[in-house]
Amino acid sequence: MQPRHLALVLLVMVLYGSAYPVGKIGTLDAPPLFLSSMRVFCVFLFFLPFFRLRLPPIHLIIPLFGFSISMGVCTYAFMYYSLSSTSLVAPIVIGAQLAIPFGLILSLIFLNERISTAKWFMIFISFTGIVVIAFDPKFIDERLALFFCILMAFFYSAANMMARYLNEIDTSVLNGWCNFIAFFPLILLSNYIDGNTVSILLQLNTSTFLVILHASLVVSVIGHAGMFYLYRFYPVNVVLPFYSLFPVFGIILTYLMFNEILTLQQLIGGFMVVGSVYLIHVLNKKEAILKA
Repeated sequence: MQPRHLALVLLVMVLYGSAYPVGKIGTLDAPPLFLSSMRVFCVFLFFLPFFRLRLPPIHLIIPLFGFSISMGVCTYAFMYYSLSSTSLVAPIVIGAQLAIPFGLILSLIFLNERISTAKWFMIFISFTGIVVIAFDPKFIDERLALFFCILMAFFYSAANMMARYLNEIDTSVLNGWCNFIAFFPLILLSNYIDGNTVSILLQLNTSTFLVILHASLVVSVIGHAGMFYLYRFYPVNVVLPFYSLFPVFGIILTYLMFNEILTLQQLIGGFMVVGSVYLIHVLNKKEAILKA
């Protein structure tokens, strides 16, 4: 990878890692569903001038709805619920990596893709690592947050699997409609569960507003745009291993922002999760080379 592209992928991983500690700041003053709805609404507004409400192909509308609910509604909602349910951010950053093992299992069930014995072992190690974190005495009273985190990872992997059917859709059209569709169930749920949405919006402080802008424009738009740009130059199996770095940057930023230090048990569990996910990426790359 060229130095400038390497610098870009590292920057994107920093942005992805920052989503969790910065998101935690938002949950201190605003409910999770409200944050999720504002995030997708801002992304929709950004893409509106580019896709101008152009409709996708008719046969892809139902898959697009499924992708929008899984990614725009469930992934973001459970992410913010997990952050609002815990005082510790680092375990949530680590737990997000479960999206990769979940993706393999879903590809086996729905796409009949083969999983090697080595990958099954890595999947087992990754989930074992989460169990190790869950039974950390420092985190044991906040397991609900880890449960929400696991749901977030599951729906994120499901969304990525659905995205395979949507490669005919232009990126701006996909992002525009995804966030537009996701906004309505999120805002309705927020109004029902969180209370009067207009009142929450009017009382929004500057820091929470900046958190929403960071999540929507910095992470969702700049981060995703950077990855799409890299895919123009490199195959997926070259870029994907770098995803294992975003928890590292996320944990570093969590320490800098909250002075949060991993316990030994969290460190061991985190190494099991991140290490196994990285090895899954390595195995995927080897398999892609052998098929070429």
